Amino acid sequence: MSRPVLLIAASGLAREVLPVLRESGKDVLGFLDDRHEELPRTIGGAPVLGGIDDIPLYPDADVLVCVGSGLGRESVVARLGALGVDASRYATVIDPSVRNPGACAVGAGSILLAHVVITADAVIGSHVVAMPRVTITHDCLIDDFATFAAGVALGGGVRIGRGAYLGMNASVRQGLSIGAGVTVGMGAVVLSDIHDSETWAGVPARPLGVTA
Repeated sequence: MSRPVLLIAASGLAREVLPVLRESGKDVLGFLDDRHEELPRTIGGAPVLGGIDDIPLYPDADVLVCVGSGLGRESVVARLGALGVDASRYATVIDPSVRNPGACAVGAGSILLAHVVITADAVIGSHVVAMPRVTITHDCLIDDFATFAAGVALGGGVRIGRGAYLGMNASVRQGLSIGAGVTVGMGAVVLSDIHDSETWAGVPARPLGVTA
């Protein structure tokens, strides 16, 4: 029998995940959010149960961190770890429309929404979020806590670092490396490697503040 799922953070991402879980037959126990006193009593029909520190009250529930920022998810996962939540308790959400014909690995706590495509021999880390219509092609390696907004496209063999964020409809040429903590702006076309913690935007993408 499947375990109920607790959603951590009553975010927009959580509201997108909620119907996917229900469609798959999962019982959603409710939300834990530190802003619980400011929130409605229910969201999408699921109750707001308390704050994150209340997680020990629900030892028999799986957990899904729905913080939109990858670095924010990482911080919450570390906090949950200190409260006794280990990797075995994290749910993984994959919309039924996702195409993964090669059965590429998808890590615990990851969220893949509608019409994501993973072609062949890619590896998706833990707590990765891919919004609708993201394309991840052959041999891509996606580190933990990366976030892809809707419509991101990766060429073959791209490496995405821990906690990187790629904005809506950004694209990355094959064989490139995007470092940890990088931000890529929406619609950007990335044609060269990006070092850790840099922010790039434009067509072609360049570091912010650098002109042609």
